[in-house]
Amino acid sequence: MRIAISGPPGSGKTTICMLVANKLECDYVLVGQIFRQMAMERGMELDVFSRLAEEDETIDRELDRRMLAIAAEKEDIVLEGRLTGALLKAKKIPVFAAYVDASEDVRAERIARRETKSVEEILRDMRQREKSEKKRYLAYYGIDPADKLTYDLWLDSTDVSADQVADEIVMYAKKAEAENAHQSEEGR
Repeated sequence: MRIAISGPPGSGKTTICMLVANKLECDYVLVGQIFRQMAMERGMELDVFSRLAEEDETIDRELDRRMLAIAAEKEDIVLEGRLTGALLKAKKIPVFAAYVDASEDVRAERIARRETKSVEEILRDMRQREKSEKKRYLAYYGIDPADKLTYDLWLDSTDVSADQVADEIVMYAKKAEAENAHQSEEGR
């Protein structure tokens, strides 16, 4: 079963991805790790590489190409990334796509704790990043990563533990897989 977990920064998607993969006993891929690898390959600091990506669309396209190649190669995998679910659906790669969201304040607080910055600074950076990403994704692929119609499941992690969200994703993904298998059998 291929599962993609998308969502904005601070929504918990990375933690949830690892939990889902653990529950399903399969591998996972974090798109952020691929991005970091690309920065290392160019000998660049992550923040410098991130700024370059805002001006050089080939960076996002290469990141997406690498993620798509991994996704196409493995069926039993959980992939995490801001655009992953929407992009896999757009490329017709079979996937159960879940979107995890949380209130902006909660997301900013989570990131602030992780990065030891002020919530106000994180909110400003987060809003700028999300605006930039939405603009790029619409320009490159015609995809709004927050379009609810793209996803099989939309969850709010504001007041719910990552483990509970992971359990829901596993439950709904297994249900969808069983329904797809049943439909395939009926079509024979």
